[in-house]
Amino acid sequence: MVLLGVPGAGKGTQARLLEESFGLPQISTGDIFRYNLKNQTELGVLAKSYMDRGDLVPDEVTIKMVEDRLQQSDCASGAILDGFPRNLVQAQAFDAMVAPYGGVTLAPLIGLDDDEAMRRITGRRVCRSCGAVYHVDYNPPKESGRCDIDQGELYQRDDDKPETVRNRLYVYYKQTSPLIGYYFAKDLLAELDGARPIDEVQQELRQQIERARA
Repeated sequence: MVLLGVPGAGKGTQARLLEESFGLPQISTGDIFRYNLKNQTELGVLAKSYMDRGDLVPDEVTIKMVEDRLQQSDCASGAILDGFPRNLVQAQAFDAMVAPYGGVTLAPLIGLDDDEAMRRITGRRVCRSCGAVYHVDYNPPKESGRCDIDQGELYQRDDDKPETVRNRLYVYYKQTSPLIGYYFAKDLLAELDGARPIDEVQQELRQQIERARA
């Protein structure tokens, strides 16, 4: 299953809940990159060589990282992809990769308008000590600027600052939004309203998965 949606739509949150419900691993390209970079794998070293020059990591490197991850035993019954594929080249390569195992079975699109996406992301605050995540409006700490768990300082990550978020949205519409038409043409797209409460979106996602499995 491939989860689609603008940054801030809640793909990661929904993927984690689905992982708990169905026992399918959530596969995030961010996690895959961090693992390969931290462990200095051959692919990680190659990716870092591009990143150090300020270049984008080529699709073929990202695709190979995902392929290696999907070959691990916990993916034998399937997986939930979050953040991959990001463009048509990756989508076509992924189709070929999983075709022997039944192919992509569902591509839910979690819809959210840009203003709400901006509010969700720029309002995030993270504890420097334990990594707990808060939101200034939707999940504020008891004491402003301090973590409820360990009183650590809360800060705004660079990725969550307005200028960066605007760029992430631009990249999404330029590179990733064409996947909506791609999966629609394959009759795999399922649109959901991501502005609703998390549990309502999760319930509909589970229903979509059950229908796809039937």
